Amino acid sequence: MIDIHCHILSGVDDGARNEINSIEMARKAVEEGITKIVATPHHKNGHHHNERSRILEAIEKLNQQLKVENIPLTILPGQEIRINGEMEEEYESHQLLTFNDQHNHMLVEFPSSNVPSYSKKLFFDLQLRGITPVIAHPERNKELMENPDRLYDLVKNGALTQLTASSLTGDFGKKIKKFSIQLIEHGLTHFLASDAHNCTNRSFHLQEAYNIVENQLSSEVKFQFQENAERLVHGETIFKEIPDRIKKKKFFFI
Repeated sequence: MIDIHCHILSGVDDGARNEINSIEMARKAVEEGITKIVATPHHKNGHHHNERSRILEAIEKLNQQLKVENIPLTILPGQEIRINGEMEEEYESHQLLTFNDQHNHMLVEFPSSNVPSYSKKLFFDLQLRGITPVIAHPERNKELMENPDRLYDLVKNGALTQLTASSLTGDFGKKIKKFSIQLIEHGLTHFLASDAHNCTNRSFHLQEAYNIVENQLSSEVKFQFQENAERLVHGETIFKEIPDRIKKKKFFFI
């Protein structure tokens, strides 16, 4: 398996606190069957600032440590970028990282409670530059849960999305788990990733989540998610279903 969203780099954000934690997370990932991890430190989320050069340096150091420890895991470059109006300029000045530095897909995070009004325009402008936005954990966004049509519009216009494994396993609650299943059923998501921060309360759960997808939906969907992760890190075309709107039930009162 390939994990495309993980906070395994030490001391750069709210993920691994130190090198020991990074190694612990690496061992845990291998236990789950993960062979590659895209390290995605937070950037410009109000607390952490991690530009491209800093991330690449940290990844090189961690990969060397993994070799010394004989841990069969490869760390690839990435970045979880909080959406902001300077993204195009930052990309042009080589401050932003795409998945595995392939220059065609970029992990973008919304604030937890809303979707900025300029998102649609920014995504369009990024796509004109050849960059497809991958929306991180939309199932945990309050506005998207209340108004899934907003996500439908973004996906219909070319954006991709990534579900968190722990959302499917129920670690974030029943509502988020239900919404996650709906996103898959309606073709509104394309990747499954851990968003792991540690080995305790924010661990991987990726194998468990894939099992849920296989058992509750289909093995075809599971394999498509896994194939998409592989395609993503190689800069290849992503498999997509035609998206559909999530219709809310109407209640009639007398």
